[in-house]
Formats: sequence, structure tokens, C-alpha cells
Amino acid sequence: MNMNFSLNDTTPEIEKILIAGYRQMTPQQKLQRVTELTQAIQQLALARIRKQYGEISEREQRLRLAALWLDRNTMIRVFQWDPEPEGY
Repeated sequence: MNMNFSLNDTTPEIEKILIAGYRQMTPQQKLQRVTELTQAIQQLALARIRKQYGEISEREQRLRLAALWLDRNTMIRVFQWDPEPEGY
């Protein structure tokens, strides 16, 4: 599989080094990297949610975070929480 992509803010020389490093990683290392990046993105999203909505419960913070990834019907079915009337 040809992975033809470009990191816009990275020089071609550094991009080659990055790609070579990714190719040398074990599947476990790649999964660990994805997990760490996902957690970082979630922390950034939670920070935005806290800033936007102020003092809300941890449950509401988590629901709003989940609503960034899950569709409205899933949010209602699984959590009995509708993001639209809640002002998402």
C-alpha cells in the first residue's frame, strides 16, 4: 500500500526521517502512539468544553466529549442525552 501524504509544516528531509521511524515501529508501538495522541486530543477537547461551558459536572463534560465522536442517535440511545437541546 502506497501511503502518499505530506506533512505541510515539515521539510521533505524531516518527513522522510519521520516516515522511516514509523516504518520501524512495532505494531504495539504504533498502537501506543495512537492511544497517546487520542488521549491528548481528548484533553484538548475537554479544555475547550470547560472553557465554553464553564462550571458543568464531570458527567456533562464527558457527555459533551462523547458527542464530538458519536452521532446524535447514539448519544440518545446509549446515554439518554440529546446534544441538540443541551446546546451542543
